[in-house]
Amino acid sequence: MLHLKSAEEIELLRASNQMVSRILALLAEVIKPGVTTLELDRIAEEYIRGQGAVPGFKGYNGFPATLCTSVNDEVVHGIPSMYSLRDGDIVSIDCGVILNGYYGDSAFSFGVGEIGEDKNRLLAYTRSSLEKGVMQAIVGNRIGDISDAVQTEAEEAGYSVVRELVGHGLGKHLHESPEVPNYGRKGKGIKMKEGLVICIEPMINMGTKNIRQSRDGWTIRTADGKPSAHFEYAVAVGRGEADVLTTFEFIDNVLNKE
Repeated sequence: MLHLKSAEEIELLRASNQMVSRILALLAEVIKPGVTTLELDRIAEEYIRGQGAVPGFKGYNGFPATLCTSVNDEVVHGIPSMYSLRDGDIVSIDCGVILNGYYGDSAFSFGVGEIGEDKNRLLAYTRSSLEKGVMQAIVGNRIGDISDAVQTEAEEAGYSVVRELVGHGLGKHLHESPEVPNYGRKGKGIKMKEGLVICIEPMINMGTKNIRQSRDGWTIRTADGKPSAHFEYAVAVGRGEADVLTTFEFIDNVLNKE
């Protein structure tokens, strides 16, 4: 069942997702070699609670932290730890909040220090695959139009698309219908209506599309140990144009200062 949102609910979701956008920009300021992923988690939780919100992931199905911090070959759901980021790493940070009863959920993959051209290219194409998918999130299109756009952008660049993990609806619950795969065919899937809010989140691997779960029961890694990247927007399906509730502008402002 689809939970279509009113204009008022979309504005509440915008506020939640803009908060996540600010958190990711705050973390962009401190991501550097030597910083632990646990320290990033502490900064994020402190900020969220200071703004009168609640971490959206902490305790969700037993997840132990505020952030998912996934480094290099970790695709998603990495648990913050005493691991110190190293020059040349990439780290995907997925953050969720609950503000006024509505979820914000967004992810961004960062280079740590100086990363090679191969990793830079992976980040660029994963982000552009997200942007291509967002362009299809308009009234009258189908979910498969988003999926096809993401898959085409990634695979034409020589990358692979994770199959087992998908985007989702967003609202008073973190995961609502429909699922939003990052692979598929144009014209397939449900027809999108005004008021539908979804998270589009390509998880793109440098090597094989195959993944495996780590012993911690959470962390998902690439099967071949090659790097993966992850970007995520929350989007309200619009008439003629998608309404992106997240923004990467705050992050870009930080990264472009350097």
